[in-house]
Amino acid sequence: MSCSCRMEGTSVQMLLALSSLLCCTTNQIGLTVSPSRSQFFEGESVTLKCEDHSSAGWTLRRNSSQKKTTQCEEWGESSGPSCFISYMYPLDSGVYWCESRGGGASSISVNISVSGGSVILQSPVLPVMEGHDLTLSCQSQTPPSKPSAAFYKDGSLIRTEPTGHMTLQHVSRSDEGLYKCHISAHGESPSSWISVSERPTTTGAPPTTGAPPPALGLELRVLLHLLVISPFFISTLFLVSLCPQRASGSDPSVSMVMTQHSHAEQGLAEDDDDIITSGTTEHQF
Repeated sequence: MSCSCRMEGTSVQMLLALSSLLCCTTNQIGLTVSPSRSQFFEGESVTLKCEDHSSAGWTLRRNSSQKKTTQCEEWGESSGPSCFISYMYPLDSGVYWCESRGGGASSISVNISVSGGSVILQSPVLPVMEGHDLTLSCQSQTPPSKPSAAFYKDGSLIRTEPTGHMTLQHVSRSDEGLYKCHISAHGESPSSWISVSERPTTTGAPPTTGAPPPALGLELRVLLHLLVISPFFISTLFLVSLCPQRASGSDPSVSMVMTQHSHAEQGLAEDDDDIITSGTTEHQF
């Protein structure tokens, strides 16, 4: 009898998991669960809220193992886009989602399980993105003397963690499945379906040209100017330094020419004196 009940419970969990994947299409609306986890102890409270920035009206609905597509007013306290359940029962286990008033659009759906036992599995209520880490925690209503917990996926043991926490690194679509945990002497948690969403694809961005070089600093610009001007400045100084040497230097050719001109001028002066003397003498006779 207990075996058939356990099989029935597993079938219900599988049905809820499949419903959460297939019943709704995602739109520009978000569903938040507070506290943000997928399993609760009986007697705990929870708040679910439809978050939307448009003016359209939304209502919270659920699909449980007992009733089909019922809205918040039938099992909780409705306050605008929020729905509050003050005391949760195992019968509140099911798939929850937000739906527009006209029924034309709906949000992503979440699977919530309520345990009548003493152990729950704390797992993300929303899908985990591919490549991200997934952390699961096994929690008991009464703190165990040994927090060691065994974790299962689809009925098969993954491993036993002495701390009661297990982290799966860089999850992929193959990590999707029904997870549960077990604490010795305390019991086993319900199973929760954990889904993995695809990593969003990024469109190829157009090739970008290289960034312009940074503006040159003042020191670098001054140095460049000095490097360009220095050769001309040095050449000018060199030419100026040569001019006085040429002006004061004793060039032989120049000295000879000046000497010849001096001798010639001296000869002309002597000839003029002879002519004047002879002319004076002739006049006296």
